[in-house]
Amino acid sequence: MAEGRLVIGTKMYSSWSLRGWLAVRLAALDVTEVVIPLAGGATEAVKQATPAGMVPYLEHRGCRVWESLAIVEYCAELAPGLWPADRAARAQARSIAAEMHAGFRGLRMAMPMSILNRFPGQGRTPEALADIARIEAIWREALLDSGGPFLFGEKFGAVDAMFAPVACRFLTWEPELSETSRAYVQAVRNHPLMRRWYDEAAAEPAAWRLPKYEQAPSA
Repeated sequence: MAEGRLVIGTKMYSSWSLRGWLAVRLAALDVTEVVIPLAGGATEAVKQATPAGMVPYLEHRGCRVWESLAIVEYCAELAPGLWPADRAARAQARSIAAEMHAGFRGLRMAMPMSILNRFPGQGRTPEALADIARIEAIWREALLDSGGPFLFGEKFGAVDAMFAPVACRFLTWEPELSETSRAYVQAVRNHPLMRRWYDEAAAEPAAWRLPKYEQAPSA
């Protein structure tokens, strides 16, 4: 019998759901997955299913956890290897994960997650490009220090889960990236959990597709 449930949104579009889902799967929590189709904003179904009216939402062994970063931290209590073992590296990883959680609105608005589509050259607003430059700087420093292929070494961890939707966006919108960033994006995309997410997104009902995310803003 499952020990709880994880409520997420449409895998095609829900970047925050991907973060929570990756953390839960990396920690191997035994939970039932509940997918609620999104509609471009908060819906009555999501409001009824989650305390904050947003996804993801985790119930596990009597605990109720919402917000992606809180779910990541909860999972890391059960699977401490999700964060780097070294204290300084762990502090850096937590800092950039929190920066991802709180910022980069320009990128989010101009290049929404729509993982089965390709819009090369689109969405390159000044705000999005500034966010991309900052993200590339974060990645470059972490990968240089750790040796990669993931941000803090050989293991896909909590901080990679936080940046995974950015990799998805870059694959869809194809902004100009450094060789280092492109290699990291491919490493994320090739992870077994990411392959599973993409496959399950492709299997979602066509009725769940949202026109506003199925074309570039300029189309």
